[in-house]
Amino acid sequence: MACLSNNCKEVSIEKKMTKEEEVYTLDGTVDRHGRPAIRSKTGTWVSGILLLVNQGLATLAFFGVGVNLVLFLTRVLGQDNADAANNVSKWTGTVYIFSLLGAFLSDSYWGRYKTCAIFQAVFVVGLVLLSVSSSVFLLKPSGCGDEETPCGSHSTFHILFFYFAIYLVALGNGGYQPTIATFGADQFDEEDPKEGHSKIAFFSFFYLALNLGSLFSNTILGYFEDQGMWTLGFWASAGSAFLALVLFLIGTPRYRHFKPQGNPLSRFCQVLIAAIRKWKVEITPGGENLFELDKKESAKKGDRNILHTEGFRFLDRAAVMTPKDYAKQDQNKDGRNTGRLCTVTQVEEVKCILRLLPIWLCTILYSVVFTQMASLFVEQGAVMKTKIANFDIPPAGMSSFDILSVALFIFFYRRILDPIVARIKTDPKGLTELQRMGIGLVIAILAMISAGVVEVFRLKQANKNCPTCENASSLSIFWQIPQYMLIGASEVFMYVGQLEFFNSQAPDGLKSFGSALCMTSISLGNYVSSLLVSMVMKISTRDDMPGWIPGNLNRGHLDRFYFLLAALTTADLVVYIICAKWYKYIKFEGRSGVDHGNDCGQATEAELRV
Repeated sequence: MACLSNNCKEVSIEKKMTKEEEVYTLDGTVDRHGRPAIRSKTGTWVSGILLLVNQGLATLAFFGVGVNLVLFLTRVLGQDNADAANNVSKWTGTVYIFSLLGAFLSDSYWGRYKTCAIFQAVFVVGLVLLSVSSSVFLLKPSGCGDEETPCGSHSTFHILFFYFAIYLVALGNGGYQPTIATFGADQFDEEDPKEGHSKIAFFSFFYLALNLGSLFSNTILGYFEDQGMWTLGFWASAGSAFLALVLFLIGTPRYRHFKPQGNPLSRFCQVLIAAIRKWKVEITPGGENLFELDKKESAKKGDRNILHTEGFRFLDRAAVMTPKDYAKQDQNKDGRNTGRLCTVTQVEEVKCILRLLPIWLCTILYSVVFTQMASLFVEQGAVMKTKIANFDIPPAGMSSFDILSVALFIFFYRRILDPIVARIKTDPKGLTELQRMGIGLVIAILAMISAGVVEVFRLKQANKNCPTCENASSLSIFWQIPQYMLIGASEVFMYVGQLEFFNSQAPDGLKSFGSALCMTSISLGNYVSSLLVSMVMKISTRDDMPGWIPGNLNRGHLDRFYFLLAALTTADLVVYIICAKWYKYIKFEGRSGVDHGNDCGQATEAELRV
């Protein structure tokens, strides 16, 4: 009986220890004091919802400026259309360039919380200065800035003050955007099944919050600014950004954090230099002579070891142990000279980025299609029948159908399609991110075909000699609804899948960089779209032909441009399928340093295929 009693005590102690271990997260996150994060007191949807609301308010603030900035430059500053459009393009491109800066500081030095807080503060300051600049300096005489009342001239100081303000807005929003998406995902422990599922869902809700914020900006704030109430619009944006910052700071005690991993550029350079130095070194089959830190030691740094993969074998030489490496073990605290010997994880980080780049490049052409919604779709709608009774529908307002489509298809995918696919595949994870991104490309092709067909019928009912008439074409603008709805559906599959893909496949020290890749894809899509339009106009313009996209669309062939985009996207889809089949998913060892359910002491693999 005594022996039985002791056994019972041991079982009781083991259960107690297990319970205590389960209190903490398993993914290596810490609380604000740097201690292991307690699951019940940190993260999850309490933090996630705060960050979603924060994203919605910040997006409202940003688009409250960006959506009508070109009108502000023409009506208030007196710039012509070409200069204004060029300045807005530069400003937009700068936002996305700053996203790389924010991602670098977040992953390397500051951490995600500090980066979000600092750049949001910069964002608020920029919006306040913009509001002060417009109300005190630029909107003179009072009441100017609408369609009928131009503003007076401005001093060089006033112009410079305005540009300083809007580029502060660009810096704040650009540095904040890629980091907040990753920080929100950090609030869910991917090694816990329930929280792992919530983490996947978070990206869908994040993109929905972004669209709802832009919906309010494009409709309510856009209307007030179009009527010349710029001060009201800018101060409303500043107030929204300030409220977003306050909500973010309120959640401080609940947030989970990953420690920054240091400068990734130095790690990459170490791998390349070590591989070049050992270009004659032989690699044994199976990678048996490759160097790696003990995963318990990696766990102490809040990092996970990445398992070795085939491919890019030249880089593997950086991790090969040679007699020289053994002889110089005392030159570094972990027993190696980092200029000659790298870990397998370091090598796999470089491989991972090299594998991500072809996938990322394939998403740029999709962003070209997405960009048409804010440009050619609006121009097409402007020469269609926009009057319903006595109400005139603004062509830019048709983007509301895109946002509605995003909301509907997020619900459709999460609640209907994904469970059905999971049941068919007998896999609880349903479609992989790569599969969803491919579906997004297919829907984008359909959107371009739809837009082209609408343009064919619009031209048949067009008055080609009167481009400025109210009824330049008798075809109703509501025929554009399918193309907007298809673009919205494609976003759910492409951009949400892209966010999840880059977050799950980026190494632990480059998560924010993964989110920044999504933003730079959109930025390059804008530039490629502008280049493509210029090339098409140069090639299609002849002495007796005004080109495919002339000032008077009734004399052009916008339909051919849409069909060209459909053909290019189809070719891009083929390349994408090849790249997706070639891609190898990253594999991690468990963070905890314990081999669960493996008596042989082999590493537990966690393949992040969601």
